[in-house]
Amino acid sequence: MFEDRVVKEILERYRTIWSISHALSLMSWDNETYMPRGGVEERSTARAELSVLARKLLLDKSFVELVEKALHREGLNDYERGVVRVLHRQIRIQKSIPERLVFELVKTAGEASHVWREARKKNDFQMFKPYLEKIVKLRREYAEHLGYDDHPYDALLDLYEEDMRVRDVDAIFGKLVPETRKILEKVVSGELFPDKHELESMEYDREAMDRVNREVVTLLGYPWDRGRLDVSPHPFTITIGMKDVRITTRYEGRDFRRTLFATIHEFGHALYNLQIDERLKMTPLASGASLGVHESQSRFWENIVGRSLSFAEILKPILDKHLDFIKRYDAQELYRYFNIVRPDLIRVEADEITYNLHIYLRYELEKQMIAGELAVDDLPEQWNDMMEKLLGIKPKNYSEGVLQDIHWSGGSIGYFPTYTIGNVVAAQIRNHAENTLGDLEKIILEKKFDELREHLKETIHKWGSTYKPKELIQKQLGEPINPEYLIKYLKSKYLKES
Repeated sequence: MFEDRVVKEILERYRTIWSISHALSLMSWDNETYMPRGGVEERSTARAELSVLARKLLLDKSFVELVEKALHREGLNDYERGVVRVLHRQIRIQKSIPERLVFELVKTAGEASHVWREARKKNDFQMFKPYLEKIVKLRREYAEHLGYDDHPYDALLDLYEEDMRVRDVDAIFGKLVPETRKILEKVVSGELFPDKHELESMEYDREAMDRVNREVVTLLGYPWDRGRLDVSPHPFTITIGMKDVRITTRYEGRDFRRTLFATIHEFGHALYNLQIDERLKMTPLASGASLGVHESQSRFWENIVGRSLSFAEILKPILDKHLDFIKRYDAQELYRYFNIVRPDLIRVEADEITYNLHIYLRYELEKQMIAGELAVDDLPEQWNDMMEKLLGIKPKNYSEGVLQDIHWSGGSIGYFPTYTIGNVVAAQIRNHAENTLGDLEKIILEKKFDELREHLKETIHKWGSTYKPKELIQKQLGEPINPEYLIKYLKSKYLKES
């Protein structure tokens, strides 16, 4: 896989950088799960210092020279070119950003995430506002240092989705938003899918639900010798190493589909990293192609598999075993419950139809803030107005509006569009899988998840970040990112239109 002597030397040097990343991942996981609140300041400082140290190693003159040398070598294979591309990109990004700015953002974000939790709990935007203002200011500085051609947001978007630009995302939303609103209007006026269900108010025992979640991801193929399932305020997946990929969920005590689908969602993320070719371990290629491609995997398992009628049928015996109140509902009724459609204020509780409207709202607001067209002070009002325009509902407070997401507190501006990219690509993967494997409903009903995992491995997972995301999608799915497949999937499922 790696034969070129210069690339092999690069990978030997890179192992120290990888080791720091390994430690930072473990610290980040602990920060979100078990770390006592009193440790915030020291942890934030330690993470910032280690981030700066990793940056110094990446930008070491002799290491940069090695990468530059490899950049011009002939005869490299795809994996070797991938290593050089990924590192050259990282070096370009890090060279562009002053060390002071890196440290300041990491430290601010570490503190802001804890303030956000309190602010959300207390419904107090003023408590979080100064931190968000600072994060927006720091991210504007990032954009200026990174450089851009058309829009400052391009520079931030590229950090999460390589080579993706505002013009690309605008084109996706340009098709998706009007079609989605048409589908939503038809669905809410029909009777195929409910806008509420009595199971939403049913309380569950946390330990019983934990057993359900564990049995479900075991059925799907989560390897417990290489992973964990824990609890955090906002469910996430983190890769410590190729053989240590951890997921979290949350338990709210009622409406069990929330924790169920959060767990399946994170399983999809974890499976991606668990199925990367093991020969890529401890290299720059041992991660997903991009956040958007990563999200396509979690959305594929959560929505296309998890919210299917076939999955409701195979899930029924598991639920009956652990949750007594489920026994009087058949699989068809579970399917209706899993696919409730209604405009909702909370993104993470949004259905398949409305979800991308939530992302569009955040994307537009981020663009305006980074361009200096929207002050943080005016953000809550603009949020509420857009929510009413897109979904016909308006938040009553900050916690169900502008304070609901953790992302901005972590400094992640430019991240939200990757969710919609993930939904779009998931629908393309569904189409590709059906053309290759046959009827997905039948595969799910027969519990042939090994076939599905293998297909995803060969199509997407095993390559890691060898290819750019756009290149991977074109190469493996046969065409560029195309929202038409998602529109077709939504119409077929929710309107019974072929």
